[in-house]
Order: sequence, then structure tokens, then C-alpha cells
Amino acid sequence: MVCPELTRPAEHVTPEMLRQRCDSPLLLAATRCAIDLAEVRGWSVATTAGVFYGLKAVLDGHAGEDLVLLPAVRERVRPRSHSSAIRIAEVLAELGMLRDDTTAAIRTWIDRRTGELPAGLGREVRAWLVVLPGGDARTRPRSQATVRVHFGLVRPFIECWAATRGHLREITSGDVDTALEPLRGHRRYNAITALRSLFRFAKRRGLTFADPTAHLSGGRGAGRTVLPMTAEQIRAAGQAAVTPVQRLAIALAAVHAARPQAIRELTVDGIDLPGRRITLAGHRQRLGELTHDALLAWPGYRRATWPDTASRHVLVSRISALGTGPVSPDYLDKHQLHGISLEHIRRDRILHEALAVGADPLHLVLVFNIDHTNAMAYANAARNLCSGPAEQVTLPSFCRAGGDAVRPAALELLGATGGH
Repeated sequence: MVCPELTRPAEHVTPEMLRQRCDSPLLLAATRCAIDLAEVRGWSVATTAGVFYGLKAVLDGHAGEDLVLLPAVRERVRPRSHSSAIRIAEVLAELGMLRDDTTAAIRTWIDRRTGELPAGLGREVRAWLVVLPGGDARTRPRSQATVRVHFGLVRPFIECWAATRGHLREITSGDVDTALEPLRGHRRYNAITALRSLFRFAKRRGLTFADPTAHLSGGRGAGRTVLPMTAEQIRAAGQAAVTPVQRLAIALAAVHAARPQAIRELTVDGIDLPGRRITLAGHRQRLGELTHDALLAWPGYRRATWPDTASRHVLVSRISALGTGPVSPDYLDKHQLHGISLEHIRRDRILHEALAVGADPLHLVLVFNIDHTNAMAYANAARNLCSGPAEQVTLPSFCRAGGDAVRPAALELLGATGGH
């Protein structure tokens, strides 16, 4: 029999109603934990009720002796539109009942996909893919998405070479060049990156005598021409930058050359408005005037939209407001300006700084906390702009004699949208 009180809208369901609905000690303990988390994290009543129903589905028939697998949580709550697998997993983790077997899942995927390859090459490719998620002494861990992308990039080459080669040690630099010859641009660069990873691993593990990709050019950002934003791009983006999120993201990218990830992970603890300092990706720097103004305007909108969130991150979404983590990677993509990306604005900022300081790579490293390879690329681009024919590009005033102000085009974009 359905409890009459729980047929009313979720907004009117109280914690006591949820506790009374529990039909087992295990569900009661999980519900109490969910109610406590809801109070701390600022979950809405509807969210809390949805988590309860999800917990009820996941724990149905569970004796509490075994851990609950994360894929099982996702599968059980999928039909329930108001149940959040993330919140349910959070409750189970708090109780010590969750087993995240994501690593096992990617291992199963690797075994299945490499099993479709010829035996010799398949074993060697599998050994490489298995190491990628956890990394080793020479390489950093890679995400599951990267593992899948890398395999997708090298698989056509492996299948082609399998006709005449049985192991990676038999593949020559000529074979690699022939396979890469039809590719251009980012497709070529991405393929080179994946092949380098494979053959460097193979050489370290003694699977090859030499690295057939060692001769390849095309390092980070190879072939990428860095140019200032055009007037048309500024106008198009200026007309689109109207929301508080867009203006704040633009300020962080245009003034501080912040990467999208650093923008997403910025917390209120990293901002010192009275001291005019900001910490982005661990790099403490002076807070620019435009960023200061954007940050002053943001808290009011944030408090009005998510008054009860426990998140310490500056940017908050409807989903992240329920927890303590940053917004998802696609959050900024959804708020991206029409016709231009934050990464383009960021590159424009670094390039104009390079033009203003005489293409000094050390200055770029210190100001923007970028690595020396990127700093040299921007410095070389600045030298090429200032030394090339005048008709190729309209240079900013500070690149010509007598200029002394750093005014990247992206900052003009902020002015076009109401900034100072």
C-alpha cells in the first residue's frame, strides 16, 4: 500500500515522511545519511526525495554484506528522472558501502577491443593501454577518455601493419611515415601524439629496439599559427557576451589568460578582493581591474540563484550546487560565446603580452605560469608578427614604436559588453 503522504508533490515531503517509508534498517541508515548530507550540501526537498527513491531502488534486496557497485547504481536509477546517481553514490560512499570499479570497467573494455587485433600486436597494444590510466614512473596517468581516443587513433595503423608485421619491433619509421602521409592538421598531430605514446612505451619495456616515431616533428602546438583576434571576432563576441557567467569567464581569460579548467576550479578562497589578488591553478597574481569588477557583480547573482549551496567554487551550476565539486567540463562550452572560444581569448592575451615585452619568453612563464615550450611558441609568434610585412596583419600600437599600453583585443571585447 502506498503511503498517502508520499503521493503529494516532492516539495511537501518532509524528512520524517522519508524515514517512515523505510522498510529495512539498511534503507533507514542510508536515508538518515542522505538527510544529513542534504542539510550540509543545501539539497532541495525534491532532490532529497529523489535520492531517497533512488536509494530504495538500489538497496532493494540488498542485505548490506556486500558493497554496491557504481555501475549498478547508475543502472538502477536511470529510469528515475528525479534520482541522481551522483548523489546516491555520495550517500553510499559516506556509509562505506560503495565500490567504484571504474578501473575494472576500462580494463574490460581494453581486453575486448585489443582482443579484436592480431595476437602479437594486440598483446603489445593491450600492455600499453593498461598502463595509461594509472601512469608509470615516466608518464602521468591518463583519463579513460584519452585511453579510448588513443586506441581509436592507432587502431587503423595497427590493422594496416598487421598484414605484413607481427610485432611492434618490426615496424619501421618508413611504415609510420607512410601511414601518416594522408593526414593533415590536427588529425596528423593527434595521430603522432598517440603513436609516440605507444612506441615510447614499447621501447621502455623492451618491446622494440628503436622508436620509429623519434624522427617525427610536430610537438605541442606544431603548425599552429597564433594571430591576434580580428575586429570582426571582437564585435561578434561582444554582442553575445551578455550573461554574468560569460562576462566573468571572459575577464579571467582575457586578463589572466586562465584556462577553462582553472576557471571552473576557481574557489572563493582563491580570491582576495581587498588585497587585489587571485589564485588560478595554484598561481597567485595581481587581480586585474576588469576581473575585480566582474567578481564584484557575480556574488549577488550567485546568492540569488543558489542561496543554500555549500560549494566553495566561484562558478556554480544547477547540478554542482548540490555538492562541493566544480562545474562540469561542458558547463563553459554551453556558455561559450558565439564564434569564439575562451581558449582563443586566452591565446590572444598571451600573444599581446609577448608583443608588449619584446617577445621575452621568461616574462611569459613568470606572468602566466605556462611552460617554457609554450612560452617560446608565443615569443616566436610575436617576433614573426613584428618582423613580417606590414600588410599581413594590423599590429597593435605597442608593437610599433612609441606604444606602451597592453590592450589585448579581448579586453576591448569586455568594454564592448559594458566593462570599464
